Amino acid sequence: MQKCENCNAQFSWSKIYKSFWWMYKPIECENCGARHKITIFGRFTFVILTILPMLIFMYFLTPFNNVFVTIGTGSLILIVGSFFTPFVVQYEKAS
Repeated sequence: MQKCENCNAQFSWSKIYKSFWWMYKPIECENCGARHKITIFGRFTFVILTILPMLIFMYFLTPFNNVFVTIGTGSLILIVGSFFTPFVVQYEKAS
């Protein structure tokens, strides 16, 4: 999981997760107050782990004939993928 570049304090999973859903809001270190913003690579990682699997399932792999079941399963894939993103995205110290 990501750590502060100033003091090496580890960011919490929930703090990183919340920053995704608020337009990639910068994270502020609770220990030293340094602000970190998500990198472009981190944004791509977020999309690759959440939106891309959902779209691939919904457009190409869906075994269901019911639109509501397809949308529900796609949404579930999006949510499950988003749970893993705080472990792999990268942040950098804001200048």
